[in-house]
Amino acid sequence: MYTTTQASKLAAKLKLFNTLSRTIEVFQPSNESQVGLYACGFTVYDYTHLGHLRKYSMDDVLVRTLREFGYDVTFVQNVTDVGHLASDADEGEDKLEKGAKKYGQSVWDIAKQFEQYFFYSMDLMGNMRPDISCRATEHIEEQLQMVLELEKKGHTYVIDDDGVYFDTATISDYGELARLKLDKLRAGASVEVVAGKRNPTDFALWKFERPGENRAMVWPSPWHERSFPGWHIECSAMSVKYLGEQFDIHTGGIDHIPVHHTNEIAQAEHSTGKKPFVKYWVHHNFLRVDDEKMSKSLGNFFTIDDVLERGYSPKALRLLILGSHYRSELNFTWENLAGSDKAWRRLLAIYGELFENESSTTQQDGLSDEAQKVSDIFVKALADDLNTAQALAVFWEVAKSSKLNSSERLNLLNFFDRFLGFDLEGEWISSKDERRSTQGDQKKSSSYVYQSELPETVSELLKQRRQARDQKDWAKADAIRDKILQLGYEVKDISGDKLQVNKVD
Repeated sequence: MYTTTQASKLAAKLKLFNTLSRTIEVFQPSNESQVGLYACGFTVYDYTHLGHLRKYSMDDVLVRTLREFGYDVTFVQNVTDVGHLASDADEGEDKLEKGAKKYGQSVWDIAKQFEQYFFYSMDLMGNMRPDISCRATEHIEEQLQMVLELEKKGHTYVIDDDGVYFDTATISDYGELARLKLDKLRAGASVEVVAGKRNPTDFALWKFERPGENRAMVWPSPWHERSFPGWHIECSAMSVKYLGEQFDIHTGGIDHIPVHHTNEIAQAEHSTGKKPFVKYWVHHNFLRVDDEKMSKSLGNFFTIDDVLERGYSPKALRLLILGSHYRSELNFTWENLAGSDKAWRRLLAIYGELFENESSTTQQDGLSDEAQKVSDIFVKALADDLNTAQALAVFWEVAKSSKLNSSERLNLLNFFDRFLGFDLEGEWISSKDERRSTQGDQKKSSSYVYQSELPETVSELLKQRRQARDQKDWAKADAIRDKILQLGYEVKDISGDKLQVNKVD
Protein backbone atom coordinates (compact mmCIF):
# COMPACT_ATOMS: atom_id res chain seq x y z
CA MET A 1 0.00 0.00 0.00
CA TYR A 2 2.70 2.47 1.02
CA THR A 3 6.43 2.28 0.61
CA THR A 4 8.70 3.58 3.36
CA THR A 5 9.24 6.78 1.37
CA GLN A 6 5.50 7.29 0.92
CA ALA A 7 4.85 6.61 4.60
CA SER A 8 7.42 9.24 5.54
CA LYS A 9 5.73 11.80 3.31
CA LEU A 10 2.37 10.91 4.81
CA ALA A 11 3.76 11.23 8.33
CA ALA A 12 4.40 14.89 7.60
CA LYS A 13 0.62 15.32 7.29
CA LEU A 14 -0.34 13.67 10.58
CA LYS A 15 -2.34 16.05 12.76
CA LEU A 16 -3.30 15.74 16.43
CA PHE A 17 -5.36 17.89 18.76
CA ASN A 18 -2.95 19.30 21.35
CA THR A 19 -4.67 20.11 24.64
CA LEU A 20 -1.87 22.54 25.47
CA SER A 21 -2.68 24.81 22.50
CA ARG A 22 -6.36 23.78 22.14
CA THR A 23 -5.77 23.40 18.41
CA ILE A 24 -5.19 20.62 15.89
CA GLU A 25 -1.50 20.75 15.02
CA VAL A 26 0.70 19.08 12.42
CA PHE A 27 2.66 16.48 14.35
CA GLN A 28 6.37 17.27 14.39
CA PRO A 29 8.34 15.09 16.82
CA SER A 30 11.60 16.27 18.32
CA ASN A 31 13.44 13.53 16.47
CA GLU A 32 12.57 13.09 12.81
CA SER A 33 11.97 9.32 13.02
CA GLN A 34 11.61 8.50 16.73
CA VAL A 35 8.63 9.18 18.97
CA GLY A 36 8.42 8.91 22.75
CA LEU A 37 4.87 8.25 23.98
CA TYR A 38 3.77 7.96 27.62
CA ALA A 39 0.27 6.79 28.52
CA CYS A 40 -1.13 7.27 32.01
CA GLY A 41 -1.79 3.73 33.18
CA PHE A 42 -4.32 2.03 35.40
CA THR A 43 -4.54 2.21 39.20
CA VAL A 44 -4.57 -1.48 40.10
CA TYR A 45 -6.99 -1.51 43.04
CA ASP A 46 -10.12 -2.88 41.29
CA TYR A 47 -11.37 -4.27 37.99
CA THR A 48 -10.57 -2.62 34.66
CA HIS A 49 -13.88 -1.32 33.28
CA LEU A 50 -15.31 -0.34 29.90
CA GLY A 51 -14.16 3.27 30.23
CA HIS A 52 -10.58 2.07 30.55
CA LEU A 53 -11.06 -0.24 27.58
CA ARG A 54 -12.09 2.70 25.42
CA LYS A 55 -9.17 4.90 26.43
CA TYR A 56 -6.49 2.26 25.98
CA SER A 57 -7.96 0.99 22.70
CA MET A 58 -7.69 4.50 21.28
CA ASP A 59 -4.12 4.75 22.59
CA ASP A 60 -3.49 1.52 20.72
CA VAL A 61 -4.77 2.99 17.44
CA LEU A 62 -2.54 6.04 17.97
CA VAL A 63 0.56 3.87 18.48
CA ARG A 64 -0.30 1.67 15.49
CA THR A 65 -0.88 4.72 13.28
CA LEU A 66 2.41 6.30 14.26
CA ARG A 67 4.27 3.08 13.49
CA GLU A 68 2.53 2.62 10.14
CA PHE A 69 3.51 6.17 9.28
CA GLY A 70 7.14 5.15 9.68
CA TYR A 71 7.92 6.30 13.23
CA ASP A 72 9.97 4.26 15.67
CA VAL A 73 7.73 4.54 18.74
CA THR A 74 8.81 3.88 22.32
CA PHE A 75 5.52 3.26 24.13
CA VAL A 76 5.71 3.60 27.92
CA GLN A 77 2.80 2.98 30.28
CA ASN A 78 2.86 3.09 34.06
CA VAL A 79 1.15 0.89 36.63
CA THR A 80 -0.10 2.93 39.60
CA ASP A 81 0.29 0.55 42.54
CA VAL A 82 0.81 3.12 45.32
CA GLY A 83 0.08 6.75 46.17
CA HIS A 84 -3.23 7.34 44.38
CA LEU A 85 -5.48 8.75 47.08
CA ALA A 86 -9.26 8.56 46.83
CA SER A 87 -9.40 12.35 46.43
CA ASP A 88 -7.42 14.65 44.14
CA ALA A 89 -7.25 16.94 47.17
CA ASP A 90 -4.36 14.90 48.68
CA GLU A 91 -6.75 13.52 51.27
CA GLY A 92 -8.58 10.26 51.79
CA GLU A 93 -7.54 6.64 51.72
CA ASP A 94 -4.97 5.23 49.31
CA LYS A 95 -6.90 3.36 46.62
CA LEU A 96 -4.71 0.27 47.00
CA GLU A 97 -5.36 0.16 50.74
CA LYS A 98 -9.06 0.61 50.03
CA GLY A 99 -9.05 -2.25 47.52
CA ALA A 100 -7.19 -4.52 49.92
CA LYS A 101 -9.84 -4.00 52.58
CA LYS A 102 -12.64 -4.53 50.10
CA TYR A 103 -11.32 -7.88 48.87
CA GLY A 104 -9.72 -9.05 52.12
CA GLN A 105 -6.22 -9.38 50.68
CA SER A 106 -2.88 -7.63 51.04
CA VAL A 107 -2.17 -4.52 48.96
CA TRP A 108 0.59 -6.39 47.16
CA ASP A 109 -1.77 -9.22 46.20
CA ILE A 110 -4.45 -6.76 45.09
CA ALA A 111 -1.93 -4.89 42.92
CA LYS A 112 -0.74 -8.11 41.30
CA GLN A 113 -4.23 -9.45 40.75
CA PHE A 114 -5.68 -6.33 39.13
CA GLU A 115 -2.57 -5.66 37.06
CA GLN A 116 -3.04 -9.15 35.62
CA TYR A 117 -6.72 -8.41 35.01
CA PHE A 118 -5.83 -5.18 33.23
CA PHE A 119 -3.54 -6.93 30.76
CA TYR A 120 -6.00 -9.81 30.39
CA SER A 121 -8.59 -7.20 29.36
CA MET A 122 -6.16 -5.43 27.01
CA ASP A 123 -5.18 -8.71 25.33
CA LEU A 124 -8.82 -9.62 24.67
CA MET A 125 -9.40 -6.17 23.14
CA GLY A 126 -6.42 -6.67 20.83
CA ASN A 127 -4.35 -3.87 22.35
CA MET A 128 -0.59 -4.14 22.01
CA ARG A 129 1.46 -4.37 25.19
CA PRO A 130 3.59 -1.28 25.94
CA ASP A 131 7.30 -1.46 25.21
CA ILE A 132 7.91 -0.53 28.85
CA SER A 133 5.41 -1.17 31.65
CA CYS A 134 6.69 0.48 34.83
CA ARG A 135 5.32 0.05 38.36
CA ALA A 136 5.43 3.00 40.75
CA THR A 137 6.63 0.76 43.61
CA GLU A 138 9.69 -0.22 41.58
CA HIS A 139 10.71 3.41 40.97
CA ILE A 140 10.68 4.88 44.46
CA GLU A 141 14.25 6.16 44.17
CA GLU A 142 13.57 8.05 40.91
CA GLN A 143 10.52 9.71 42.45
CA LEU A 144 12.39 10.60 45.64
CA GLN A 145 15.26 12.17 43.68
CA MET A 146 12.85 14.37 41.72
CA VAL A 147 11.28 15.64 44.95
CA LEU A 148 14.74 16.33 46.41
CA GLU A 149 15.66 18.29 43.28
CA LEU A 150 12.50 20.39 43.62
CA GLU A 151 13.33 20.98 47.28
CA LYS A 152 16.84 22.10 46.37
CA LYS A 153 15.40 24.61 43.89
CA GLY A 154 13.05 26.09 46.48
CA HIS A 155 9.72 24.77 45.20
CA THR A 156 8.63 22.77 48.26
CA TYR A 157 7.56 23.05 51.90
CA VAL A 158 6.67 20.50 54.58
CA ILE A 159 3.40 20.20 56.48
CA ASP A 160 4.09 18.37 59.74
CA ASP A 161 2.45 14.94 60.01
CA ASP A 162 1.21 15.24 56.43
CA GLY A 163 3.84 15.53 53.71
CA VAL A 164 6.04 17.51 51.33
CA TYR A 165 4.10 19.91 49.09
CA PHE A 166 4.84 21.75 45.85
CA ASP A 167 4.50 25.50 46.34
CA THR A 168 2.78 26.66 43.16
CA ALA A 169 3.40 30.31 44.08
CA THR A 170 7.09 29.77 43.25
CA ILE A 171 6.38 29.36 39.53
CA SER A 172 4.67 31.67 37.05
CA ASP A 173 3.24 29.14 34.59
CA TYR A 174 1.24 26.78 36.81
CA GLY A 175 -2.09 25.73 35.30
CA GLU A 176 -1.27 26.54 31.67
CA LEU A 177 -2.53 23.16 30.43
CA ALA A 178 -5.89 23.50 32.18
CA ARG A 179 -6.16 27.27 31.60
CA LEU A 180 -6.63 27.72 35.35
CA LYS A 181 -7.55 31.21 36.51
CA LEU A 182 -5.45 31.19 39.66
CA ASP A 183 -6.54 34.64 40.79
CA LYS A 184 -10.13 33.41 41.00
CA LEU A 185 -9.38 30.37 43.11
CA ARG A 186 -10.12 30.84 46.79
CA ALA A 187 -9.23 28.81 49.86
CA GLY A 188 -11.74 26.04 50.42
CA ALA A 189 -12.66 25.79 46.73
CA SER A 190 -11.62 23.22 44.17
CA VAL A 191 -8.94 20.98 45.74
CA GLU A 192 -8.14 22.99 48.88
CA VAL A 193 -8.99 20.94 51.99
CA VAL A 194 -5.62 20.13 53.61
CA ALA A 195 -4.79 22.22 56.67
CA GLY A 196 -1.45 23.97 56.27
CA LYS A 197 -1.48 24.34 52.48
CA ARG A 198 -0.25 27.77 51.42
CA ASN A 199 -2.20 27.93 48.17
CA PRO A 200 -5.34 26.13 46.91
CA THR A 201 -3.37 24.64 44.00
CA ASP A 202 -0.43 23.29 46.04
CA PHE A 203 -0.19 19.51 45.86
CA ALA A 204 1.53 16.63 47.65
CA LEU A 205 4.84 15.37 46.34
CA TRP A 206 5.52 12.97 49.21
CA LYS A 207 3.15 11.85 51.96
CA PHE A 208 3.78 10.73 55.56
CA GLU A 209 2.13 7.85 57.34
CA ARG A 210 -0.06 9.23 60.09
CA PRO A 211 -0.05 7.91 63.67
CA GLY A 212 -2.01 4.66 63.90
CA GLU A 213 -2.41 4.37 60.14
CA ASN A 214 -0.13 1.29 59.76
CA ARG A 215 0.15 1.40 55.97
CA ALA A 216 1.49 -1.63 54.11
CA MET A 217 3.43 0.35 51.51
CA VAL A 218 5.92 2.76 53.11
CA TRP A 219 9.54 3.76 52.52
CA PRO A 220 12.05 5.85 54.50
CA SER A 221 12.72 9.39 53.28
CA PRO A 222 14.70 12.41 54.56
CA TRP A 223 11.48 13.83 56.01
CA HIS A 224 9.85 10.78 57.58
CA GLU A 225 10.78 7.18 58.39
CA ARG A 226 7.50 5.81 57.05
CA SER A 227 6.39 7.68 53.94
CA PHE A 228 5.28 7.17 50.36
CA PRO A 229 5.17 9.08 47.04
CA GLY A 230 2.24 11.21 45.91
CA TRP A 231 0.31 10.07 42.86
CA HIS A 232 1.48 12.80 40.47
CA ILE A 233 5.23 12.38 40.99
CA GLU A 234 5.31 8.83 39.63
CA CYS A 235 4.37 9.80 36.07
CA SER A 236 6.86 12.69 35.94
CA ALA A 237 9.71 10.58 37.31
CA MET A 238 9.11 7.46 35.26
CA SER A 239 8.41 9.21 31.95
CA VAL A 240 11.64 11.22 32.34
CA LYS A 241 13.56 8.04 33.20
CA TYR A 242 12.45 6.16 30.09
CA LEU A 243 11.79 8.92 27.54
CA GLY A 244 14.07 11.75 28.63
CA GLU A 245 13.46 15.20 30.06
CA GLN A 246 11.45 16.17 26.98
CA PHE A 247 9.36 13.85 24.84
CA ASP A 248 6.61 13.97 22.23
CA ILE A 249 3.21 12.60 23.34
CA HIS A 250 1.47 12.13 26.68
CA THR A 251 -2.05 10.61 26.75
CA GLY A 252 -4.73 10.40 29.42
CA GLY A 253 -8.37 11.04 30.20
CA ILE A 254 -9.83 14.54 30.15
CA ASP A 255 -10.30 14.25 33.92
CA HIS A 256 -6.51 14.36 34.28
CA ILE A 257 -6.19 17.81 32.72
CA PRO A 258 -6.92 20.14 35.68
CA VAL A 259 -4.98 18.31 38.40
CA HIS A 260 -2.85 15.27 37.56
CA HIS A 261 -1.34 16.42 34.26
CA THR A 262 -1.10 20.03 35.37
CA ASN A 263 0.92 18.85 38.36
CA GLU A 264 3.06 16.53 36.23
CA ILE A 265 4.12 19.52 34.13
CA ALA A 266 4.99 21.62 37.18
CA GLN A 267 7.11 18.86 38.73
CA ALA A 268 8.94 17.80 35.59
CA GLU A 269 9.71 21.22 34.11
CA HIS A 270 10.87 22.78 37.37
CA SER A 271 12.98 19.83 38.48
CA THR A 272 14.77 19.39 35.14
CA GLY A 273 14.73 23.02 34.02
CA LYS A 274 13.42 21.90 30.62
CA LYS A 275 10.36 23.41 28.98
CA PRO A 276 8.23 22.01 27.47
CA PHE A 277 8.11 18.68 29.27
CA VAL A 278 5.73 17.26 26.61
CA LYS A 279 5.06 18.64 23.11
CA TYR A 280 1.62 17.11 22.51
CA TRP A 281 -1.01 16.31 25.14
CA VAL A 282 -3.67 13.91 23.82
CA HIS A 283 -6.77 13.53 25.99
CA HIS A 284 -9.66 11.08 25.67
CA ASN A 285 -13.27 11.84 26.50
CA PHE A 286 -15.51 9.77 28.79
CA LEU A 287 -17.53 6.67 28.15
CA ARG A 288 -21.01 6.84 29.67
CA VAL A 289 -23.42 3.95 30.24
CA ASP A 290 -27.07 4.54 29.37
CA ASP A 291 -26.30 8.29 29.46
CA GLU A 292 -25.06 8.08 33.04
CA LYS A 293 -21.64 8.06 34.66
CA MET A 294 -20.39 4.53 35.25
CA SER A 295 -20.74 3.59 38.92
CA LYS A 296 -21.17 0.38 40.91
CA SER A 297 -23.83 2.12 42.99
CA LEU A 298 -25.86 2.62 39.80
CA GLY A 299 -25.39 -0.99 38.75
CA ASN A 300 -23.77 0.04 35.44
CA PHE A 301 -20.13 -0.79 36.19
CA PHE A 302 -19.12 -3.31 33.51
CA THR A 303 -15.92 -5.17 32.62
CA ILE A 304 -14.68 -7.30 29.74
CA ASP A 305 -16.06 -10.35 31.58
CA ASP A 306 -19.54 -8.83 31.46
CA VAL A 307 -19.14 -8.52 27.68
CA LEU A 308 -18.08 -12.17 27.42
CA GLU A 309 -20.81 -13.39 29.75
CA ARG A 310 -23.44 -11.94 27.44
CA GLY A 311 -21.90 -13.79 24.50
CA TYR A 312 -20.39 -10.80 22.72
CA SER A 313 -16.95 -10.64 21.17
CA PRO A 314 -14.44 -8.15 22.62
CA LYS A 315 -13.75 -7.16 19.02
CA ALA A 316 -17.40 -6.11 18.72
CA LEU A 317 -16.72 -3.73 21.59
CA ARG A 318 -13.61 -2.50 19.78
CA LEU A 319 -15.72 -1.91 16.66
CA LEU A 320 -18.19 0.10 18.74
CA ILE A 321 -15.41 2.15 20.37
CA LEU A 322 -13.71 2.99 17.07
CA GLY A 323 -17.02 4.21 15.67
CA SER A 324 -16.71 7.45 17.67
CA HIS A 325 -13.97 10.06 17.86
CA TYR A 326 -11.68 9.83 20.89
CA ARG A 327 -12.44 13.46 21.85
CA SER A 328 -16.21 12.88 21.88
CA GLU A 329 -18.23 11.21 24.62
CA LEU A 330 -19.40 7.69 23.80
CA ASN A 331 -22.64 6.39 25.27
CA PHE A 332 -22.55 2.63 25.82
CA THR A 333 -25.69 0.49 25.93
CA TRP A 334 -26.08 -3.26 25.65
CA GLU A 335 -28.35 -2.63 22.68
CA ASN A 336 -25.68 -0.79 20.70
CA LEU A 337 -23.15 -3.49 21.61
CA ALA A 338 -25.58 -6.13 20.33
CA GLY A 339 -25.77 -4.22 17.04
CA SER A 340 -22.00 -3.93 16.90
CA ASP A 341 -21.65 -7.66 17.56
CA LYS A 342 -23.88 -8.44 14.57
CA ALA A 343 -21.79 -6.08 12.45
CA TRP A 344 -18.59 -7.73 13.70
CA ARG A 345 -19.83 -11.20 12.79
CA ARG A 346 -20.89 -9.95 9.36
CA LEU A 347 -17.47 -8.37 8.83
CA LEU A 348 -15.72 -11.57 9.91
CA ALA A 349 -17.86 -13.63 7.53
CA ILE A 350 -17.02 -11.31 4.62
CA TYR A 351 -13.34 -11.46 5.50
CA GLY A 352 -13.46 -15.24 5.87
CA GLU A 353 -14.96 -15.69 2.41
CA LEU A 354 -12.23 -13.51 0.91
CA PHE A 355 -9.53 -15.23 2.93
CA GLU A 356 -10.62 -18.72 1.90
CA ASN A 357 -10.84 -17.85 -1.79
CA GLU A 358 -7.99 -15.41 -2.33
CA SER A 359 -4.35 -15.16 -1.31
CA SER A 360 -3.30 -11.80 0.12
CA THR A 361 -0.37 -10.13 -1.58
CA THR A 362 2.32 -8.34 0.41
CA GLN A 363 3.46 -6.32 -2.59
CA GLN A 364 3.45 -2.54 -2.18
CA ASP A 365 2.31 -1.81 -5.72
CA GLY A 366 -0.08 -3.20 -8.30
CA LEU A 367 -3.31 -1.72 -6.92
CA SER A 368 -5.86 -0.31 -9.30
CA ASP A 369 -6.45 3.44 -9.28
CA GLU A 370 -9.76 2.89 -7.48
CA ALA A 371 -8.12 0.75 -4.76
CA GLN A 372 -5.32 3.25 -4.25
CA LYS A 373 -7.84 6.07 -4.01
CA VAL A 374 -9.78 4.24 -1.29
CA SER A 375 -6.57 3.45 0.56
CA ASP A 376 -5.55 7.11 0.51
CA ILE A 377 -8.92 8.19 1.93
CA PHE A 378 -8.60 5.68 4.78
CA VAL A 379 -5.09 6.77 5.73
CA LYS A 380 -5.92 10.46 5.49
CA ALA A 381 -8.85 9.93 7.87
CA LEU A 382 -6.49 8.58 10.54
CA ALA A 383 -3.97 11.31 9.76
CA ASP A 384 -6.70 13.84 10.58
CA ASP A 385 -6.57 13.57 14.38
CA LEU A 386 -7.38 9.84 14.36
CA ASN A 387 -10.78 10.05 12.72
CA THR A 388 -11.57 6.38 13.31
CA ALA A 389 -15.26 6.80 12.46
CA GLN A 390 -14.42 7.94 8.93
CA ALA A 391 -11.74 5.27 8.62
CA LEU A 392 -14.30 2.61 9.59
CA ALA A 393 -16.68 3.90 6.94
CA VAL A 394 -13.95 3.30 4.34
CA PHE A 395 -13.25 -0.09 5.91
CA TRP A 396 -16.89 -1.13 5.37
CA GLU A 397 -16.91 0.34 1.87
CA VAL A 398 -14.05 -1.96 0.90
CA ALA A 399 -15.60 -4.98 2.64
CA LYS A 400 -18.82 -4.60 0.61
CA SER A 401 -17.31 -3.21 -2.60
CA SER A 402 -18.37 -4.50 -6.01
CA LYS A 403 -15.88 -2.21 -7.78
CA LEU A 404 -12.77 -3.90 -6.40
CA ASN A 405 -11.69 -7.45 -7.11
CA SER A 406 -11.41 -9.97 -4.27
CA SER A 407 -7.63 -9.83 -4.01
CA GLU A 408 -7.66 -6.05 -3.70
CA ARG A 409 -10.40 -6.14 -1.07
CA LEU A 410 -8.51 -8.68 1.02
CA ASN A 411 -5.26 -6.79 0.59
CA LEU A 412 -6.87 -3.50 1.63
CA LEU A 413 -8.67 -5.01 4.64
CA ASN A 414 -5.41 -6.51 5.89
CA PHE A 415 -3.68 -3.17 5.42
CA PHE A 416 -6.40 -1.26 7.25
CA ASP A 417 -6.36 -3.85 10.02
CA ARG A 418 -2.74 -2.95 10.82
CA PHE A 419 -4.06 0.46 11.95
CA LEU A 420 -7.31 -0.63 13.61
CA GLY A 421 -6.12 -3.77 15.40
CA PHE A 422 -9.00 -6.22 14.83
CA ASP A 423 -6.65 -9.10 13.87
CA LEU A 424 -9.14 -10.26 11.25
CA GLU A 425 -7.00 -13.14 10.02
CA GLY A 426 -6.36 -14.45 13.51
CA GLU A 427 -10.00 -14.05 14.52
CA TRP A 428 -11.20 -15.87 11.40
CA ILE A 429 -8.81 -18.79 11.88
CA SER A 430 -9.74 -18.99 15.56
CA SER A 431 -13.46 -19.00 14.78
CA LYS A 432 -12.91 -21.79 12.23
CA ASP A 433 -11.04 -23.88 14.78
CA GLU A 434 -13.79 -23.31 17.36
CA ARG A 435 -16.47 -24.43 14.91
CA ARG A 436 -14.51 -27.58 14.13
CA SER A 437 -14.03 -28.40 17.80
CA THR A 438 -17.78 -28.15 18.50
CA GLN A 439 -18.91 -29.86 15.28
CA GLY A 440 -21.19 -32.78 16.05
CA ASP A 441 -21.84 -31.75 19.65
CA GLN A 442 -25.45 -32.28 20.63
CA LYS A 443 -25.30 -29.79 23.46
CA LYS A 444 -22.93 -26.96 24.34
CA SER A 445 -21.40 -27.24 27.80
CA SER A 446 -19.07 -25.13 29.85
CA SER A 447 -15.38 -25.84 29.47
CA TYR A 448 -13.64 -25.27 32.77
CA VAL A 449 -9.86 -24.90 32.84
CA TYR A 450 -8.35 -25.13 36.29
CA GLN A 451 -4.77 -24.44 37.34
CA SER A 452 -5.29 -26.34 40.57
CA GLU A 453 -7.85 -28.54 42.31
CA LEU A 454 -10.83 -26.55 43.53
CA PRO A 455 -12.35 -26.73 47.01
CA GLU A 456 -15.91 -28.01 47.11
CA THR A 457 -17.15 -24.56 48.20
CA VAL A 458 -15.70 -22.91 45.08
CA SER A 459 -17.07 -25.65 42.79
CA GLU A 460 -20.54 -25.14 44.23
CA LEU A 461 -20.30 -21.38 43.75
CA LEU A 462 -19.27 -21.93 40.11
CA LYS A 463 -22.41 -24.00 39.56
CA GLN A 464 -24.52 -21.25 41.10
CA ARG A 465 -22.81 -18.68 38.88
CA ARG A 466 -23.52 -20.79 35.79
CA GLN A 467 -27.20 -20.94 36.74
CA ALA A 468 -27.29 -17.16 37.27
CA ARG A 469 -25.70 -16.59 33.86
CA ASP A 470 -28.14 -18.99 32.17
CA GLN A 471 -30.97 -16.95 33.73
CA LYS A 472 -29.23 -13.73 32.60
CA ASP A 473 -29.04 -12.56 36.22
CA TRP A 474 -25.80 -10.69 35.64
CA ALA A 475 -25.80 -8.90 39.00
CA LYS A 476 -25.99 -12.21 40.86
CA ALA A 477 -23.31 -13.75 38.63
CA ASP A 478 -20.99 -10.80 39.36
CA ALA A 479 -21.63 -11.06 43.10
CA ILE A 480 -20.76 -14.78 43.05
CA ARG A 481 -17.59 -14.06 41.07
CA ASP A 482 -16.53 -11.52 43.72
CA LYS A 483 -17.25 -14.08 46.46
CA ILE A 484 -15.08 -16.65 44.68
CA LEU A 485 -12.32 -14.06 44.46
CA GLN A 486 -12.51 -13.48 48.21
CA LEU A 487 -11.91 -17.22 48.62
CA GLY A 488 -8.68 -16.87 46.64
CA TYR A 489 -9.76 -17.91 43.14
CA GLU A 490 -10.04 -15.71 40.05
CA VAL A 491 -12.69 -16.50 37.43
CA LYS A 492 -11.99 -15.54 33.82
CA ASP A 493 -14.56 -15.96 31.03
CA ILE A 494 -12.44 -16.65 27.98
CA SER A 495 -15.08 -16.73 25.23
CA GLY A 496 -18.52 -18.16 24.81
CA ASP A 497 -18.96 -20.83 27.51
CA LYS A 498 -15.26 -21.31 28.17
CA LEU A 499 -14.13 -20.52 31.66
CA GLN A 500 -10.78 -20.40 33.45
CA VAL A 501 -10.34 -20.51 37.21
CA ASN A 502 -6.94 -19.57 38.64
CA LYS A 503 -5.77 -19.69 42.22
CA VAL A 504 -4.55 -16.25 43.28
CA ASP A 505 -1.04 -16.46 44.74
